Amino acid sequence: MPRRTMIEAIRDAMDVSMGRDERVIVYGEDVGFFGGVFRATQGLQAKYGKSRCFDAPISESGIVGSAIGMAAYGLKPCVEVQFADYVYPAYDQIVSEAARLRYRSNGDFTCPIVVRMPTGGGIFGAQTHSQSPEALFTHVSGLKVIVPSNPHDAKGLLIAAIEDPDPVIFLEPKRLYNGPFDGHHDKPVTPWSKHELGEVADGHYTIPLGKAAIRRQGSAVTVLAYGTMVYVAQAAAEETGIDAEVIDLRTLLPLDLDTIVTSVKKTGRCVVVHEATLTSGFGAELVSLVQENCFYHLEAPVARVAGWDTPYPHAQEWDYFPGPARVGRALIETMEA
Repeated sequence: MPRRTMIEAIRDAMDVSMGRDERVIVYGEDVGFFGGVFRATQGLQAKYGKSRCFDAPISESGIVGSAIGMAAYGLKPCVEVQFADYVYPAYDQIVSEAARLRYRSNGDFTCPIVVRMPTGGGIFGAQTHSQSPEALFTHVSGLKVIVPSNPHDAKGLLIAAIEDPDPVIFLEPKRLYNGPFDGHHDKPVTPWSKHELGEVADGHYTIPLGKAAIRRQGSAVTVLAYGTMVYVAQAAAEETGIDAEVIDLRTLLPLDLDTIVTSVKKTGRCVVVHEATLTSGFGAELVSLVQENCFYHLEAPVARVAGWDTPYPHAQEWDYFPGPARVGRALIETMEA
């Protein structure tokens, strides 16, 4: 299969979807002629015209609000918010309108929109270009939330999201845009150094929403992660020599609870890793679910490794991230508990 970066895979997903369905339109800030700040939409306007791939004003509320209206009238908008940090002006549209449209209309209307957002840090983007706000969306009934970790999944999940009849929040880890992150770092490295391109099939394929993937088989402890943290978890397992089973959640809503429960009941231990702030992060929900479903199988408390409870600290960015050393300590402590 061809080997692509995540950016190329995401672009290919939109290209395939636009070619298969004329109702699919792509727009957002600088996504038309410029091709997006990360070039995710490069070439789409030239191929499909300005009526199907175009620039929008710098108004996130306007971008998402107009997409909801278009979706209600039968289109399938895939819009880009340039950075996840910029989504807050659009949050009311997402929560009060997109997530509720099917329910408040008793099924007369659906809202098949995708809101794409680069998320997370690692590119020296400071406080307003580096946040991980996934928990703000996983709390909202009616939304689906996706965080891919590799190019193959990014394409298949994005096509599935575009074809889904309900609103999907598609969070793209910026550190993975130019290839899978190898994870063996606690300090800054060139974001795309030592990366490998992922195998991505040509043409149309989908990955079912709500299905996790086991990235590393193990029997001693289960590690739940998503996005960039999948690679950090794998690196921590390798560096500590602990027989950890690493689960890439891929979709946070709907969540593949069956895969999680099966793994934790096998290992008896669990560590949850995410880049976002610890308090009220999505990891708290994962810990609760593991405790509720696996309590009598647990040999140790469920551990969390996450970002600090501070505004995003640009000067200490790489200390803020859970790295293999921090995750490794959590694995060792969980095994010794």
